[in-house]
Amino acid sequence: MKNRSLASVAALSIAAVMAAHGPARAAGPDPLRLCADPDNLPFSSEQAAKPGVYVEIGQALGKALNRPVSMVWYRTNFGKRAVRVTMLAKQCDATIGLPPDSDFMGPRLIFSKPLFKLGYAIIAPKEFEFTGVSSFVGKRVAVQFSTTPHNMIGPREDITSVTVLSPEEGMMKLAEGKADAAFLWGAHAGYLNTTSYGGKYKLISVDGPGLQWPTAIGFTRDHADLRDKIDAVLPGMHDTIAALMTKYGLPVDTPIKLGDLASIQRVRVAAVGDKAFRFAQAAQPAPAAAPPPAAGDKVAAVAADPTEGKEVFNGTCAHCHGPDAIQSEKKIDLRRLTTRYGDDMQNVFWKTVHDGRPSKGMPAWKEVFTDQQLASVLAYLKTRQTTE
Repeated sequence: MKNRSLASVAALSIAAVMAAHGPARAAGPDPLRLCADPDNLPFSSEQAAKPGVYVEIGQALGKALNRPVSMVWYRTNFGKRAVRVTMLAKQCDATIGLPPDSDFMGPRLIFSKPLFKLGYAIIAPKEFEFTGVSSFVGKRVAVQFSTTPHNMIGPREDITSVTVLSPEEGMMKLAEGKADAAFLWGAHAGYLNTTSYGGKYKLISVDGPGLQWPTAIGFTRDHADLRDKIDAVLPGMHDTIAALMTKYGLPVDTPIKLGDLASIQRVRVAAVGDKAFRFAQAAQPAPAAAPPPAAGDKVAAVAADPTEGKEVFNGTCAHCHGPDAIQSEKKIDLRRLTTRYGDDMQNVFWKTVHDGRPSKGMPAWKEVFTDQQLASVLAYLKTRQTTE
């Protein structure tokens, strides 16, 4: 009887301990912790219904390694900062979708084998035949500002560039009939085509200088063993990754190779009355001309129209200085002219647009636009000045 009482006490004691600390749990593999952006489709999202390419690749990796997957969400708007405060701070084990480049955060990171390449793509109606840049001749092409496609298309006189600030805007121009084709960041344009436009357009991958880059999985240097294990299973995931790219609209076709940018003649065009004028950036400098009249006298002598100035600016100058003069680089931000030059703004403007600054990539416009048009551009820029 005494032994039975002792056994009962022991059982109650064990039950009390289990109640205090929870039920015993069988040991299992540690979760594979992946850092990702919670709102960056088609790559990643915390939406269970649309997790994104990178998240689904991570889930497939977890299954291949027999490890559960947990996500660590952090917005990637600030680029390298996101890696510093998450993976480098040991909040996660890996980040999918980093450039496998030693220039990216130096020696602190190591990378897996490349997953696939990301880059720019042609988006066009399905009947559009593309064999090279010459296929754009005589057409209107939407290009993102300050990108390689912009540098390829914008200077040409035989192609009309429609400058946009995002893939969303470029796809909208295409859908509205304001562009015949688009040359945009392929992943986002493809995702929009799949989700918002019902697959109406076809995507054509292109390759060449500044057009494609590999994407891989990044790790800290103390996770070399994990990197090696993932590298070992990646070859067997080729079909899975290709299927996920198709699911989210990313280009999967064989890229068309485009020529070196250096071989593309850089030509600008502007309409003056019923004539078209052109010049090549690589042309020999013209003979020195007499200095133009002072800006104050020139502006006073013509009727400046800010509305016309805006049209001229967005038709030609936006290629370098941004649509509506919106530009984040201070050295070419024309909204800062009064801050930089004060009362001398008009004289600096006039000399610059007349004679150009060839060493800075700024051409001379005196043989392209009339004085009235240049004065109108100046009048428009005065409406865009800011002290910020």
